[in-house]
Amino acid sequence: MDQGETGIRAEVARERPPASTGRRGAVVAALMLTMALAALDATVVSTAVPQIVGDLGGFSYFSWLFSGYLLAVTVTLPVYGKLSDTFGRKPVLVAGAAVFLLGSLLCAGAWNMGALIAFRIVQGLGGGALQGTVQTLAADLYPLKERPKIQAKLSTVWAVSAVAGPGLGGVLAAYADWRWIFLVNLPIGAVALWLIVRHLHEPQRESAGRPRIDWAGACAVFACGGVLLTALVQGGVAWPWLSAPSVALFGAGLALAGVVVVVERGAAEPIIPGWVWRRRTIAAVNLALGALGLLMVAPSVFLPTYAQSVLGLAPVAAGFVLSVWTLSWPVSAALSQHVYRRIGFRNTALLGIGTATLILFAFPFLPYPGAAWQPALLMLLLGAALGLFQLPLIVGVQSTVGWAERGTTTASVLFCRQTGQTVGASVFGAVANGVLASRLGGAGDLDAVTRGLDGDGVPEATRRAIADAVHAVYVGAGCAAALAFLVLLLVAPRRFPVLKD
Repeated sequence: MDQGETGIRAEVARERPPASTGRRGAVVAALMLTMALAALDATVVSTAVPQIVGDLGGFSYFSWLFSGYLLAVTVTLPVYGKLSDTFGRKPVLVAGAAVFLLGSLLCAGAWNMGALIAFRIVQGLGGGALQGTVQTLAADLYPLKERPKIQAKLSTVWAVSAVAGPGLGGVLAAYADWRWIFLVNLPIGAVALWLIVRHLHEPQRESAGRPRIDWAGACAVFACGGVLLTALVQGGVAWPWLSAPSVALFGAGLALAGVVVVVERGAAEPIIPGWVWRRRTIAAVNLALGALGLLMVAPSVFLPTYAQSVLGLAPVAAGFVLSVWTLSWPVSAALSQHVYRRIGFRNTALLGIGTATLILFAFPFLPYPGAAWQPALLMLLLGAALGLFQLPLIVGVQSTVGWAERGTTTASVLFCRQTGQTVGASVFGAVANGVLASRLGGAGDLDAVTRGLDGDGVPEATRRAIADAVHAVYVGAGCAAALAFLVLLLVAPRRFPVLKD
């Protein structure tokens, strides 16, 4: 670490003490409830899509229920991170939760698919504040040696939501009404908001003049991210990759990226400050977790198709094959503190991602068609490996900055991971469709081939083609994991420059 960076960190460390609470347990409960809102929203809607489409119509563009929400969350993360560093975590979290709950209420009253998509975007505008600020507050509330406890709790919330979300959405849609999927957010969010307002107390800020908000930078970041992510989400789906809409969107996105650079260089308090990429530790973690988002697409998107079409499993059993990694991930994350206290943050993450690389490359060597326990075992091991990888990096990078930079740092990490998932969905979707088309003589893409098929009804040639396509995706995911390994090995410092609590 150079002397300039050391000076910056020393200055930041003196700026402000961490948040305090009247009752820390109550605030932790509020953070877990708030995280549950964001985590459940990513899964609970999926199983209710048939009922939603049957009621509102709009099947041709229902995928924007997910894409619109994802775009809004991703592009607002850097903005909320900077705002939380400027005005404090509490006002940003309260405002974000209020916007999210307003979006939920509007979604429940949607009258057609277009309105529902618009209101889902409103939800996403609040969801960006929930994800980033909760993770930042978790670091504010706990000293370094205790942070694995709260991070493990938050990881458990995500794990439980991943398993319970689809089932809850199906039950509400089947026995109540799909609108309750959104209405159920209101009482949970109301309790979380009351706990935050009542029990979270941040120290008074030292007056340093009126805060200057980089609204031009915020708008530029929002526009650039929205255009580029739309191009990635819709490319190869709504239109071909080399079509005029794709070229126009990517061209506009690159032009807006140039605008972002110009605006942020001239801003007094930029939304995305240059030090996020100039400091080796933060840059390495950003790139490594971007690769994590990329590789997570392979199991989360393609494994259920593999389990149903190749292994012949029912949807519930196929979901179990995937869900086992959500059991080992939080357990491994909770235990990772015993490893990184001995060998350091970087080496623990290298151990985790190195193991994950081997597991991902092992997937194509599973016997065909094989038994369900084989991919389930690999997923169990993969979850354990990624728990060793992700948590030490998040805890480590948050510990290298002071209060005034922690929101921006956390948001940049989450932004890179979310962007990695978006890029992965597009890239691996193209890879899978390309392999499938070559095996079947150009007969459709993966979605078209697998739609409506169940295990025993899939022709043998199609089953083998699907297996080859998913194997290719896992090889790509293994390459992403290997890239993360190299980034940590070559870019990250051997010892993270941790500030004293």
